[in-house]
Amino acid sequence: MKSNLIFDPELSREELKGFSRTIAEIEWLLLILVLVYQLKAVPDEFAATALSMAMFFYAAFVLLFRYVNVYRREAYWKLAVETGMMIVFITWVLFYTGKLASPLVNLYLLVVITSSLALGRMATVVAMVVIATCMLWLDYPRSQNILLASYGVDFLGRIAPLALVAYVTTMLSADTRRAMGEIKTLSETDDLTGILNRRAFLSSSAHTVNLSQRYGRDFSIIMMDSDSLKAVNDANGHEAGDELLKAMVMHAQQELRRPDLLARYGGDEFVLLLPDTNAEGARLTAERIRERIESMPLAVGNKRVDITASMGVASYPEHGADYEQVLEAADAALYASKSRGKNRVTVAQRAASMRAVAS
Repeated sequence: MKSNLIFDPELSREELKGFSRTIAEIEWLLLILVLVYQLKAVPDEFAATALSMAMFFYAAFVLLFRYVNVYRREAYWKLAVETGMMIVFITWVLFYTGKLASPLVNLYLLVVITSSLALGRMATVVAMVVIATCMLWLDYPRSQNILLASYGVDFLGRIAPLALVAYVTTMLSADTRRAMGEIKTLSETDDLTGILNRRAFLSSSAHTVNLSQRYGRDFSIIMMDSDSLKAVNDANGHEAGDELLKAMVMHAQQELRRPDLLARYGGDEFVLLLPDTNAEGARLTAERIRERIESMPLAVGNKRVDITASMGVASYPEHGADYEQVLEAADAALYASKSRGKNRVTVAQRAASMRAVAS
Protein backbone atom coordinates (compact mmCIF):
# COMPACT_ATOMS: atom_id res chain seq x y z
CA MET A 1 0.00 0.00 0.00
CA LYS A 2 1.38 3.40 -0.95
CA SER A 3 -0.17 6.28 0.91
CA ASN A 4 0.14 9.97 0.16
CA LEU A 5 -0.47 11.53 3.55
CA ILE A 6 -2.00 14.97 3.61
CA PHE A 7 -3.29 15.72 7.09
CA ASP A 8 -6.46 17.81 6.95
CA PRO A 9 -6.50 20.78 9.37
CA GLU A 10 -8.92 20.62 12.25
CA LEU A 11 -12.32 22.12 11.54
CA SER A 12 -12.18 24.29 14.67
CA ARG A 13 -8.97 25.89 13.46
CA GLU A 14 -10.48 26.67 10.08
CA GLU A 15 -13.58 28.01 11.81
CA LEU A 16 -11.43 30.30 13.95
CA LYS A 17 -9.58 31.57 10.91
CA GLY A 18 -12.88 32.34 9.23
CA PHE A 19 -14.21 34.23 12.25
CA SER A 20 -10.91 36.05 12.59
CA ARG A 21 -11.06 37.27 8.99
CA THR A 22 -14.64 38.43 9.50
CA ILE A 23 -13.78 40.38 12.64
CA ALA A 24 -10.83 42.00 10.87
CA GLU A 25 -13.16 43.25 8.13
CA ILE A 26 -15.63 44.55 10.72
CA GLU A 27 -12.84 46.37 12.56
CA TRP A 28 -11.74 48.20 9.42
CA LEU A 29 -15.38 48.88 8.53
CA LEU A 30 -15.85 50.55 11.91
CA LEU A 31 -12.87 52.80 11.31
CA ILE A 32 -14.10 53.72 7.83
CA LEU A 33 -17.61 54.54 9.07
CA VAL A 34 -16.29 56.77 11.83
CA LEU A 35 -13.91 58.48 9.42
CA VAL A 36 -16.72 59.13 6.93
CA TYR A 37 -18.91 60.51 9.70
CA GLN A 38 -16.12 62.81 10.86
CA LEU A 39 -15.60 64.15 7.34
CA LYS A 40 -19.30 64.58 6.67
CA ALA A 41 -20.68 65.81 9.98
CA VAL A 42 -17.77 68.21 10.63
CA PRO A 43 -17.99 68.19 14.42
CA ASP A 44 -16.33 70.87 16.52
CA GLU A 45 -12.56 70.93 16.87
CA PHE A 46 -12.52 69.24 20.28
CA ALA A 47 -14.76 66.38 19.08
CA ALA A 48 -12.72 66.04 15.89
CA THR A 49 -9.55 65.67 17.94
CA ALA A 50 -11.19 63.09 20.19
CA LEU A 51 -12.40 61.08 17.19
CA SER A 52 -8.97 61.21 15.58
CA MET A 53 -7.39 59.93 18.79
CA ALA A 54 -9.98 57.15 19.04
CA MET A 55 -9.33 56.05 15.46
CA PHE A 56 -5.56 56.26 15.92
CA PHE A 57 -5.48 54.12 19.07
CA TYR A 58 -8.01 51.63 17.73
CA ALA A 59 -6.13 51.24 14.44
CA ALA A 60 -2.88 50.81 16.38
CA PHE A 61 -4.52 48.09 18.50
CA VAL A 62 -5.78 46.25 15.42
CA LEU A 63 -2.40 46.43 13.69
CA LEU A 64 -0.42 45.32 16.74
CA PHE A 65 -2.82 42.64 17.95
CA ARG A 66 -3.60 41.15 14.58
CA TYR A 67 -0.91 41.88 12.04
CA VAL A 68 2.24 42.00 14.14
CA ASN A 69 1.27 38.47 15.20
CA VAL A 70 2.16 38.79 18.86
CA TYR A 71 0.01 35.69 19.32
CA ARG A 72 0.37 33.68 16.14
CA ARG A 73 -2.18 30.99 16.85
CA GLU A 74 -5.84 31.83 16.55
CA ALA A 75 -7.89 31.45 19.72
CA TYR A 76 -11.38 32.31 20.92
CA TRP A 77 -10.00 34.51 23.69
CA LYS A 78 -8.39 36.70 21.03
CA LEU A 79 -11.75 37.14 19.33
CA ALA A 80 -13.26 38.05 22.71
CA VAL A 81 -10.55 40.68 23.33
CA GLU A 82 -11.13 42.19 19.90
CA THR A 83 -14.88 42.25 20.48
CA GLY A 84 -14.34 44.00 23.81
CA MET A 85 -12.12 46.60 22.16
CA MET A 86 -14.84 47.23 19.58
CA ILE A 87 -17.21 48.11 22.44
CA VAL A 88 -14.64 50.48 23.95
CA PHE A 89 -14.02 52.16 20.59
CA ILE A 90 -17.71 52.60 19.76
CA THR A 91 -18.47 53.96 23.24
CA TRP A 92 -15.60 56.46 22.93
CA VAL A 93 -16.91 57.59 19.53
CA LEU A 94 -20.49 57.93 20.79
CA PHE A 95 -19.38 60.02 23.76
CA TYR A 96 -18.10 62.72 21.39
CA THR A 97 -20.79 62.46 18.72
CA GLY A 98 -23.99 62.97 20.68
CA LYS A 99 -23.98 60.01 23.05
CA LEU A 100 -27.22 58.03 22.64
CA ALA A 101 -28.51 60.65 20.20
CA SER A 102 -25.55 59.94 17.92
CA PRO A 103 -26.40 58.50 14.48
CA LEU A 104 -23.57 56.01 15.12
CA VAL A 105 -25.28 54.33 18.08
CA ASN A 106 -26.30 51.43 15.85
CA LEU A 107 -22.64 50.47 15.51
CA TYR A 108 -23.27 48.38 18.63
CA LEU A 109 -25.17 46.04 16.32
CA LEU A 110 -21.87 45.03 14.73
CA VAL A 111 -20.57 43.97 18.14
CA VAL A 112 -23.70 41.95 18.85
CA ILE A 113 -23.59 40.19 15.49
CA THR A 114 -19.87 39.48 15.82
CA SER A 115 -20.26 38.04 19.30
CA SER A 116 -23.27 35.95 18.32
CA LEU A 117 -21.57 34.42 15.31
CA ALA A 118 -18.08 33.89 16.70
CA LEU A 119 -18.33 33.52 20.48
CA GLY A 120 -21.67 31.90 21.26
CA ARG A 121 -24.59 32.52 23.54
CA MET A 122 -22.92 33.19 26.90
CA ALA A 123 -20.36 35.59 25.42
CA THR A 124 -23.19 37.43 23.66
CA VAL A 125 -25.08 37.80 26.94
CA VAL A 126 -21.94 39.27 28.52
CA ALA A 127 -21.49 41.61 25.55
CA MET A 128 -25.11 42.76 25.87
CA VAL A 129 -24.65 43.49 29.57
CA VAL A 130 -21.50 45.50 28.85
CA ILE A 131 -23.21 47.42 26.04
CA ALA A 132 -26.23 48.15 28.25
CA THR A 133 -23.90 49.43 30.97
CA CYS A 134 -22.11 51.66 28.46
CA MET A 135 -25.43 53.02 27.23
CA LEU A 136 -26.50 53.83 30.78
CA TRP A 137 -23.19 55.61 31.32
CA LEU A 138 -23.60 57.57 28.09
CA ASP A 139 -27.11 58.59 29.15
CA TYR A 140 -25.99 59.89 32.54
CA PRO A 141 -27.52 61.76 34.41
CA ARG A 142 -30.87 60.66 32.90
CA SER A 143 -29.96 57.05 33.74
CA GLN A 144 -30.19 57.95 37.42
CA ASN A 145 -33.92 57.57 36.90
CA ILE A 146 -33.58 53.97 35.74
CA LEU A 147 -36.08 52.85 38.37
CA LEU A 148 -38.76 55.22 37.05
CA ALA A 149 -41.24 53.52 34.74
CA SER A 150 -40.99 56.18 32.05
CA TYR A 151 -37.22 55.98 31.78
CA GLY A 152 -37.21 52.20 32.08
CA VAL A 153 -39.60 51.86 29.14
CA ASP A 154 -37.52 54.32 27.11
CA PHE A 155 -34.29 52.46 27.86
CA LEU A 156 -35.84 49.07 27.06
CA GLY A 157 -36.93 50.53 23.75
CA ARG A 158 -33.32 51.42 23.02
CA ILE A 159 -31.86 48.07 24.06
CA ALA A 160 -34.62 45.83 22.67
CA PRO A 161 -33.42 45.92 19.01
CA LEU A 162 -29.94 44.91 20.13
CA ALA A 163 -31.33 42.08 22.24
CA LEU A 164 -33.55 40.89 19.39
CA VAL A 165 -30.66 40.87 16.92
CA ALA A 166 -28.51 39.04 19.50
CA TYR A 167 -31.20 36.39 20.03
CA VAL A 168 -31.93 35.79 16.36
CA THR A 169 -28.27 35.76 15.32
CA THR A 170 -27.31 33.44 18.16
CA MET A 171 -30.07 30.99 17.24
CA LEU A 172 -29.09 31.04 13.57
CA SER A 173 -25.44 30.56 14.49
CA ALA A 174 -26.26 27.62 16.77
CA ASP A 175 -28.37 25.97 14.06
CA THR A 176 -25.63 26.50 11.49
CA ARG A 177 -22.97 25.03 13.77
CA ARG A 178 -25.19 22.07 14.58
CA ALA A 179 -25.78 21.41 10.89
CA MET A 180 -22.07 21.78 10.12
CA GLY A 181 -21.26 19.38 12.93
CA GLU A 182 -23.67 16.80 11.53
CA ILE A 183 -22.21 17.21 8.06
CA LYS A 184 -18.69 16.86 9.45
CA THR A 185 -19.68 13.71 11.35
CA LEU A 186 -21.25 12.18 8.26
CA SER A 187 -18.24 13.04 6.11
CA GLU A 188 -15.83 11.48 8.60
CA THR A 189 -17.79 8.35 9.56
CA ASP A 190 -17.97 5.03 7.79
CA ASP A 191 -21.63 4.44 6.99
CA LEU A 192 -21.59 0.72 7.75
CA THR A 193 -19.53 0.43 10.93
CA GLY A 194 -19.91 3.90 12.45
CA ILE A 195 -16.17 4.33 12.99
CA LEU A 196 -13.81 6.81 11.34
CA ASN A 197 -13.27 6.57 7.62
CA ARG A 198 -9.83 6.78 6.02
CA ARG A 199 -9.89 10.53 5.49
CA ALA A 200 -10.92 11.23 9.09
CA PHE A 201 -8.30 8.81 10.40
CA LEU A 202 -5.50 10.64 8.62
CA SER A 203 -6.74 13.94 10.03
CA SER A 204 -7.29 12.67 13.58
CA SER A 205 -3.97 10.85 13.76
CA ALA A 206 -1.96 13.93 12.77
CA HIS A 207 -1.84 15.27 16.34
CA THR A 208 -0.63 11.96 17.79
CA VAL A 209 2.01 11.59 15.10
CA ASN A 210 3.27 15.14 15.53
CA LEU A 211 3.57 14.75 19.31
CA SER A 212 5.37 11.43 18.95
CA GLN A 213 7.90 12.83 16.51
CA ARG A 214 8.41 16.01 18.52
CA TYR A 215 8.93 14.34 21.91
CA GLY A 216 10.29 10.96 20.84
CA ARG A 217 7.27 8.95 21.95
CA ASP A 218 6.33 5.55 20.57
CA PHE A 219 3.21 4.94 18.57
CA SER A 220 2.09 1.79 16.80
CA ILE A 221 -0.11 0.96 13.85
CA ILE A 222 -2.07 -2.25 13.41
CA MET A 223 -3.40 -3.14 9.98
CA MET A 224 -6.27 -5.64 10.23
CA ASP A 225 -7.92 -7.53 7.39
CA SER A 226 -10.73 -10.10 7.37
CA ASP A 227 -9.82 -13.59 6.21
CA SER A 228 -13.44 -14.57 5.81
CA LEU A 229 -15.33 -11.78 4.06
CA LYS A 230 -15.30 -13.19 0.53
CA ALA A 231 -16.36 -16.67 1.66
CA VAL A 232 -19.14 -15.26 3.83
CA ASN A 233 -20.38 -13.01 1.02
CA ASP A 234 -20.35 -15.88 -1.48
CA ALA A 235 -22.13 -18.34 0.80
CA ASN A 236 -24.52 -16.08 2.69
CA GLY A 237 -24.88 -12.80 0.83
CA HIS A 238 -23.55 -9.31 1.36
CA GLU A 239 -25.76 -8.61 4.35
CA ALA A 240 -23.91 -11.34 6.24
CA GLY A 241 -20.64 -9.82 5.06
CA ASP A 242 -21.72 -6.47 6.46
CA GLU A 243 -22.46 -8.12 9.81
CA LEU A 244 -19.00 -9.68 9.73
CA LEU A 245 -17.36 -6.25 9.36
CA LYS A 246 -19.48 -4.85 12.19
CA ALA A 247 -18.46 -7.77 14.38
CA MET A 248 -14.78 -7.17 13.68
CA VAL A 249 -15.17 -3.54 14.72
CA MET A 250 -17.01 -4.50 17.90
CA HIS A 251 -14.32 -7.00 18.90
CA ALA A 252 -11.53 -4.51 18.20
CA GLN A 253 -13.23 -1.76 20.22
CA GLN A 254 -13.41 -4.05 23.24
CA GLU A 255 -9.60 -4.14 23.39
CA LEU A 256 -8.83 -0.48 22.71
CA ARG A 257 -8.13 2.35 25.10
CA ARG A 258 -9.78 5.76 24.97
CA PRO A 259 -6.95 7.50 23.05
CA ASP A 260 -6.62 4.69 20.47
CA LEU A 261 -8.03 5.28 16.99
CA LEU A 262 -9.84 2.73 14.84
CA ALA A 263 -10.86 3.36 11.24
CA ARG A 264 -12.07 1.53 8.20
CA TYR A 265 -9.28 1.93 5.69
CA GLY A 266 -11.13 0.41 2.76
CA GLY A 267 -13.13 -2.72 1.96
CA ASP A 268 -12.46 -5.26 4.71
CA GLU A 269 -9.25 -3.57 5.88
CA PHE A 270 -9.02 -1.63 9.14
CA VAL A 271 -6.28 0.46 10.70
CA LEU A 272 -5.62 1.08 14.38
CA LEU A 273 -3.37 3.78 15.83
CA LEU A 274 -2.10 3.18 19.38
CA PRO A 275 -0.37 6.22 20.95
CA ASP A 276 2.44 5.67 23.47
CA THR A 277 2.61 1.98 22.56
CA ASN A 278 5.66 0.05 21.42
CA ALA A 279 5.69 -2.93 19.07
CA GLU A 280 5.31 -5.52 21.83
CA GLY A 281 2.36 -3.72 23.37
CA ALA A 282 0.70 -3.41 19.98
CA ARG A 283 1.35 -7.10 19.25
CA LEU A 284 -0.37 -8.10 22.47
CA THR A 285 -3.37 -5.89 21.66
CA ALA A 286 -3.57 -7.35 18.15
CA GLU A 287 -3.41 -10.89 19.53
CA ARG A 288 -6.29 -10.19 21.90
CA ILE A 289 -8.38 -8.81 19.04
CA ARG A 290 -7.51 -11.76 16.81
CA GLU A 291 -8.44 -14.25 19.53
CA ARG A 292 -11.74 -12.48 20.16
CA ILE A 293 -12.67 -12.62 16.49
CA GLU A 294 -11.69 -16.29 16.21
CA SER A 295 -13.53 -17.33 19.36
CA MET A 296 -16.86 -15.69 18.48
CA PRO A 297 -18.39 -17.19 15.30
CA LEU A 298 -20.74 -15.03 13.26
CA ALA A 299 -24.43 -15.88 13.58
CA VAL A 300 -25.97 -16.14 10.09
CA GLY A 301 -29.60 -17.19 10.29
CA ASN A 302 -29.67 -20.57 12.06
CA LYS A 303 -25.99 -21.32 11.60
CA ARG A 304 -22.74 -20.05 13.02
CA VAL A 305 -19.88 -19.19 10.69
CA ASP A 306 -16.26 -19.21 11.85
CA ILE A 307 -14.41 -16.00 11.06
CA THR A 308 -10.76 -14.97 11.44
CA ALA A 309 -8.58 -11.94 10.79
CA SER A 310 -4.96 -11.32 9.89
CA MET A 311 -2.95 -8.41 11.29
CA GLY A 312 0.28 -6.56 10.77
CA VAL A 313 2.02 -4.46 13.43
CA ALA A 314 4.63 -1.73 13.12
CA SER A 315 5.88 0.96 15.51
CA TYR A 316 7.59 4.32 15.53
CA PRO A 317 10.54 4.72 15.61
CA GLU A 318 11.45 1.03 15.50
CA HIS A 319 10.01 0.31 12.06
CA GLY A 320 10.00 3.71 10.41
CA ALA A 321 11.23 7.27 10.74
CA ASP A 322 7.82 8.78 10.01
CA TYR A 323 4.14 7.93 9.82
CA GLU A 324 4.19 6.80 6.21
CA GLN A 325 7.09 4.39 6.72
CA VAL A 326 5.40 2.87 9.77
CA LEU A 327 2.16 2.48 7.83
CA GLU A 328 3.98 0.77 4.97
CA ALA A 329 5.74 -1.52 7.44
CA ALA A 330 2.42 -2.48 9.04
CA ASP A 331 0.95 -3.15 5.60
CA ALA A 332 3.93 -5.34 4.69
CA ALA A 333 3.47 -7.22 7.96
CA LEU A 334 -0.21 -7.73 7.16
CA TYR A 335 0.73 -9.13 3.76
CA ALA A 336 3.12 -11.53 5.50
CA SER A 337 0.31 -12.72 7.77
CA LYS A 338 -1.86 -13.38 4.75
CA SER A 339 0.83 -15.20 2.82
CA ARG A 340 1.87 -17.38 5.78
CA GLY A 341 -1.52 -18.93 6.46
CA LYS A 342 -3.81 -16.11 7.72
CA ASN A 343 -5.34 -15.80 11.18
CA ARG A 344 -2.15 -14.52 12.72
CA VAL A 345 -0.37 -11.39 13.91
CA THR A 346 2.92 -10.39 12.28
CA VAL A 347 5.31 -7.76 13.56
CA ALA A 348 7.31 -5.85 10.97
CA GLN A 349 11.03 -6.45 10.71
CA ARG A 350 13.44 -3.64 11.48
CA ALA A 351 15.26 -4.02 8.17
CA ALA A 352 14.89 -1.16 5.74
CA SER A 353 13.45 -3.58 3.22
CA MET A 354 10.30 -3.65 5.36
CA ARG A 355 10.09 -7.43 5.21
CA ALA A 356 8.12 -9.04 8.01
CA VAL A 357 8.62 -11.99 10.25
CA ALA A 358 5.60 -13.87 11.50
CA SER A 359 5.20 -13.89 15.25
